[in-house]
Amino acid sequence: MGELIAVLSGKGGTGKTSVCAAVSTALARLGHSVLAIDCDMGLQNLDISLGLSDSGAISFLDVSEGGYRLEQAAVHHLFPALSFLTAPINRTAESVDEDAFRDMVRSAKRKFDYIFLDAPAGIDAGFSLAAKFADRCLIVTGADPAAMRDAARAAQRLELMGKTDVKLIVNRVSRRLFSNMAVTVDDVMDTAGLPLIGVVPEDPNVTLAAAFSAPLISYTNRGAAKACEAIAKRLEGRRVPLSIFDIF
Repeated sequence: MGELIAVLSGKGGTGKTSVCAAVSTALARLGHSVLAIDCDMGLQNLDISLGLSDSGAISFLDVSEGGYRLEQAAVHHLFPALSFLTAPINRTAESVDEDAFRDMVRSAKRKFDYIFLDAPAGIDAGFSLAAKFADRCLIVTGADPAAMRDAARAAQRLELMGKTDVKLIVNRVSRRLFSNMAVTVDDVMDTAGLPLIGVVPEDPNVTLAAAFSAPLISYTNRGAAKACEAIAKRLEGRRVPLSIFDIF
């Protein structure tokens, strides 16, 4: 059976989707079968970060409601082990049949090693839908006070949902910003109340890769790409040392 991973954030602007895309593609490049699902209904952008904006992908509702099969998910042209389902445009999370969604992701776990759910920002219905059936949850946050507070609220919500395997990714880390704010990664961990699985630096290549419709890890092997590959290896269970100084 595969593993279902929800990638979440308490607020928008943390770079959650770019991290989800980079970790997904890194695991596919490492030889795993991966299904990435955009769960941000109405504001879907995972296809851009995956380099699949022209793929004509079907939505997860097309599959869960029986119109299409999982095997018809879009297959990545650079990473054939990676498949993709987009989010529907004119539906809300509240309108999704949770039983049908559960059956779809359970079926996906029998076909793929990893299934990533890119949840919408915030802790509303879309957050709950993505987290409800997840085996583990990753909360992506920045180091600004609002992001840290919202990460803590997201962690509390997951605790109320009974989720025990929850890890933190601190994204868009800048040495200068941390120094000026007198903030450390430990401070972010303490505020969120979560163990750390990765630190990702601020990296202009994230924007450049998306602009050229390229997955980050095929565009560069440094900075954010290197950090996301390390996260992927930790998800595999490898013991990859974590140091903030290794990512610059």
